[in-house]
Formats: sequence, structure tokens, C-alpha cells
Amino acid sequence: MTSRVLAVLGAFDADHPRLSLSDIARRSGLPLSTVHRLVGELESGQALSRAADGRFRIGLRLWELGQLAPSLLQDVAHPWLQELFGSTGENVHLAVRDGLEVLYVDKVYGRHAVPIVSRAGGRLPMHPTGVGKVLLAHEQEWFVNAYLARSLERPTPHTITEPGRLSRELAAVRAQGYALTSEEMTLGSCSVAAPILLEGRAVAAVGIVVSSRRARDLQRLIDPVRAVAGQITRSYARSHADRR
Repeated sequence: MTSRVLAVLGAFDADHPRLSLSDIARRSGLPLSTVHRLVGELESGQALSRAADGRFRIGLRLWELGQLAPSLLQDVAHPWLQELFGSTGENVHLAVRDGLEVLYVDKVYGRHAVPIVSRAGGRLPMHPTGVGKVLLAHEQEWFVNAYLARSLERPTPHTITEPGRLSRELAAVRAQGYALTSEEMTLGSCSVAAPILLEGRAVAAVGIVVSSRRARDLQRLIDPVRAVAGQITRSYARSHADRR
């Protein structure tokens, strides 16, 4: 069974990122009936996902596990995250959206920076985090409405959970190009974050977390965070285009 699953997954590569069932059967050497069953199970487990054209591609679960190895986004972003950390001395992290959560894919921090709950490979709700608000603000309207219709987690007394108020804040985030939070995820911490955009979509967000005692410093950190997000955006767009 393991060898067959690996054969299905091995049918995908950089030149064949999307495959139909018949393509997978041909490239894996497995019977179509076997491929149909295995692909169904892999799709249920998010190891594969179905694209809009009906073909299959590697799913988020495998992508998440793949963060144990270098990724294009992380490769491009990491030097800029290091530069941002070097110039500010504050915790810096990179995050993407996975379902209704933020998935942290990289983090640069030092022992003198304020402790934070995010970690590479970890997940947090979207609405209480700076990176999460940035990602949520740039999602399609139907997704934002569905997210706000949920019963929203309230990690601290300062977490914004009222749909109307949160909707207005997301609109402000879209307009100004960055998000600010104050003790919404963790007491004692506040943050600023900006989006990494590709073809008008926020594929990731970069953020800085500082102690609430230094909340006034957030204003001076907005420009550096936005500048690094812009640099990552341009570098990632070039690298992404080169791999197509």
C-alpha cells in the first residue's frame, strides 16, 4: 500500500504539478481503478487537492509536512526576515492561510525579544493575529463573510470578535496596507504585519511582535515591515515566474 501511495505522489513533479486521474495512472504505472481509490483517500486527507479544472495537485497537508524541507517562499523570504530582525531586534515571522487558521512557515527571533506563541509549523486563529488579519483582509468577500459568521475564538479580553467591528477593521487593513494588533492573541504582546502579494492575492504575510510596554514603537515599525514585505513580494514573484 505504501509503495502505491508513493507512486501516486511521485507522479507529480515540477513539470507536472497538476494531473488528471488518467495522467496519474499513466505516470505511476498503476491501474486506473487503484488510482481512483487512492486519490480519493489522499484528497480526503488533504494530501492531494482538486484544482478548478478537475485535475489534482499536491495538497496543503503535504505542503505543511514539506516545510521540514526548504520551500520557494521560505527560501526567498528568509534572508529578508533575517534583515528585518537584524535592523529591529524584534521577533519576525512569516505566515500563510490554511483553512480558517494561520500557518507559520518561518520565524526569526532572538533571546532578548519578547516571547511569542507562534512557531514555525504552528497554527493560530486568523482574527487575533496581525498576519492573520492581513491574510483575512485580502480574501474574497464570501470567505470573509463565512469566517465572520462563525463563533470566533477570544484568546484575550482584547480580542475583537464582533463581526461588524472586525469587518470595519479588515476594510481599514486593506486600505492602509498593514494590520496592527494590541494584546489580541497574547497579553503583553502587540504586532504589525503586511501582506506578500502575488497577482493581487495575499499569498503570505510578514509580521513583527513586540512587548506591549513598547506599543508606541509599532508606528516606527510599520514602514520597515511594509518595505520587507514589498521586497519579498518582488523576489517571490520573479522566482515564481521562473519556475512556471
